[in-house]
Amino acid sequence: MDALSEILRDARLTGGVFMSGTFSEPWCLATNVKAGDCSPHLGVTDHLVLFHYVVDGTMTIGLPDGTRQVFLPEQAAIFPHNDDHTLSGSEPTECSEPFDESDVPAPGELRTIEIGGGGAQTRIICGFLGGRLLASDPLFALLPPMLRFDCASERAGPLVKMSFELADGELSNSRPGSDAMLARLSELLFVEAVRSYVEGYAEDSMGLVAALRDRSLSKAVALIHRAPDQAWSVSGLASHAAISKSGLAERFKQYLDCTPMEYLTRHRMRLAARALETSDVPLLDIAEAVGYGSEAALSRAFKRCLGVSPSAWRERRSNANQAST
Repeated sequence: MDALSEILRDARLTGGVFMSGTFSEPWCLATNVKAGDCSPHLGVTDHLVLFHYVVDGTMTIGLPDGTRQVFLPEQAAIFPHNDDHTLSGSEPTECSEPFDESDVPAPGELRTIEIGGGGAQTRIICGFLGGRLLASDPLFALLPPMLRFDCASERAGPLVKMSFELADGELSNSRPGSDAMLARLSELLFVEAVRSYVEGYAEDSMGLVAALRDRSLSKAVALIHRAPDQAWSVSGLASHAAISKSGLAERFKQYLDCTPMEYLTRHRMRLAARALETSDVPLLDIAEAVGYGSEAALSRAFKRCLGVSPSAWRERRSNANQAST
């Protein structure tokens, strides 16, 4: 059982926006794409993940703190929180071209962008993934502003490289079904980049990323995410994770700074909050899906954790969504 896969599945990211860019030296553009700009592709979303994959040439990423990183062919930059950044070539120049909502293709369209001064060319494939309520997701909260993925050094690199070679052809030919195939590629790249980040985490680190590397703790976390509707107890989780009850409790406290039951409750409340915000599913059905036997039991736990009742949460979020449309 893979805890990371279960957590990423819970995030319910949806890939669906793709474009190809050809840039000639000197060139530079700044990103300014917001979650709402991609809603025609991704549905209502409040969280955007952006990536750039280098097909040919050289791409330099500039971050808000002034650092710059160079990316070569078969390397990708992934931005889990859609942080502001610039893209440029190897020759310095002012960023005169914005990368914003006007560059987002219409549904069913695969857009190409061509800018620059006519010098050496760089080709980049860009894509987006969207999600809801990921600001409170325990894994996303720990991801850095940018992830780096290199097909030449990662175990899944050959698969990702082959997939992007296929994507390059899809973007050139706009074949039927391209949208669906390219959406899966966005998800593949993100999952592999996160997996690489987790595997490279320092041995003595704490937090959820480090917890995923602890065999017993990872198994208990995976159980919680796979079956939040089950009537879990510390003893039950410990038995499945092949560890003592006290040992499991100690590891939860050491790595995650909470008890197993506190982690379970927080996860259930995140799922309930997302269901309330994104669906019209009756409260009783939501309660049963997250392990509560009645509306009243869920309502008590929800208000205790989030400060408002489930009905107030649903109404408040509904009003916010209407105001943004």
